[in-house]
Amino acid sequence: MGTEDKAENTADKAKGKVKEAAGKAVGNERLEAEGKTDQAKGDVKQAGEHIKDAFKD
Repeated sequence: MGTEDKAENTADKAKGKVKEAAGKAVGNERLEAEGKTDQAKGDVKQAGEHIKDAFKD
């Protein structure tokens, strides 16, 4: 997994956590859902990178 990919995936997850927390704080369900989606996107990308790494070996 490339360092740049790791950083991007981590950024997606962090951005999602911030959005989710902000949505909860102000009672905005749409923002909260976007945050959860961003986190899931980061998790899926990270899993894909792990699969690529497994086939390199």
